[in-house]
Amino acid sequence: MSKKTLIPIGPYHPLQEEPELFKLYCDGEIVRDIKWETGYNHRGIEKLSESKTYDQVFFLVERICGICSTSHPFAFANAVEEIIGVEVTDRAKYIRSIIGELERIHSHLLWVGLAGHFLGYNTVFMWAWKYREPVLDLFEMITGNRNSYAMFRVGGVRRDIDESKIPEIQSVLDGLKTKTDLLAGAVMDDPVIHARTKGVGILTKQDILDYAAVGPTARASGVAIDVRKDDPYAAYPLVNWKVITAEAGDVFAKAEVRLLEMYESVSIIEQCLKGLQKSAGQDIALKIKEIPEGMGMGRAEAPRGEVFHCVFSDGSNSPARHKIRAPSYVNIATFKKACIGQTIADATISLAAVDPCYCCTERMAVAYDSKSGKRLMNARELTELSFQRTSEIKNKLI
Repeated sequence: MSKKTLIPIGPYHPLQEEPELFKLYCDGEIVRDIKWETGYNHRGIEKLSESKTYDQVFFLVERICGICSTSHPFAFANAVEEIIGVEVTDRAKYIRSIIGELERIHSHLLWVGLAGHFLGYNTVFMWAWKYREPVLDLFEMITGNRNSYAMFRVGGVRRDIDESKIPEIQSVLDGLKTKTDLLAGAVMDDPVIHARTKGVGILTKQDILDYAAVGPTARASGVAIDVRKDDPYAAYPLVNWKVITAEAGDVFAKAEVRLLEMYESVSIIEQCLKGLQKSAGQDIALKIKEIPEGMGMGRAEAPRGEVFHCVFSDGSNSPARHKIRAPSYVNIATFKKACIGQTIADATISLAAVDPCYCCTERMAVAYDSKSGKRLMNARELTELSFQRTSEIKNKLI
């Protein structure tokens, strides 16, 4: 009998909000190897994008992820606006950044709550999710939706933020500071949480570079990368803020980075609210008549890290090719490094520590004929077909 025991996590498991299969190969209580299987969530969004108008694509990519639903429209807008060669008004920049930072706060609160739940601290779970509710209420007040806000468009935003709403937004932000102090105190000062998360799921700085990890996962290991600083967009170069980092690279460091980032997000929003008052009377969207031929690359810093969209335009009303990479695509791969050598009990929180989003990450593995069941092509062949299509479009544009 082999010494290694297979313990599956998934494809449906309470630890995971979405289906994904992780296979833990264990020697007693220690994880010696880990493999995972994808393919449960593939929705073909990149292909669907080619059949939508540019305006419709915003509503499509918002649904790539329900938690960071504005980061994909952010990156898509940046890509298309690069093709056109336009820069949106300051007022539109401030509104975009307010939505992006409110989303960062609610996403981090959601993660902290789930992390507490996985550790057996349901009080932290209930606190974090309770504090998240006023943020979602703000979204509803500003956009009409608690998720999938439908705020972005090529050249700006769809809705303005009326000056009469600013005091209410500021009131919620003031309350968030106090509540974040309480939540951070509960996490930072509890010796049991320290013992449960420090030294667990460590990723070194070199690990981050080897796996090309992004977002809080990278910053918790001392790698100060952030698209908002490295490739400034929207209102981020117009306000003062700092990139939060930690050095330990363990689960505790990832929690620390996310909690401290919430303070920065509050500060960014407050500065953007002042920017709205200064930019009163500006248009919130430019009038875009057509999208010329070309290629644009858009990046945005989602709560989990860099979102990347590459858009090819052939001059029609729809993207000719649309490539999307979410942060979980690179962050999930770090599981293998973080989990091997950990106990089974620690492996679960190490898996959750990077805040994975599986539906953001999905890629097709094998294509079959639905009627005959005959295998048509595998992932590598599909990729080569994609490369060929990109090359053809590129040659037409040159």
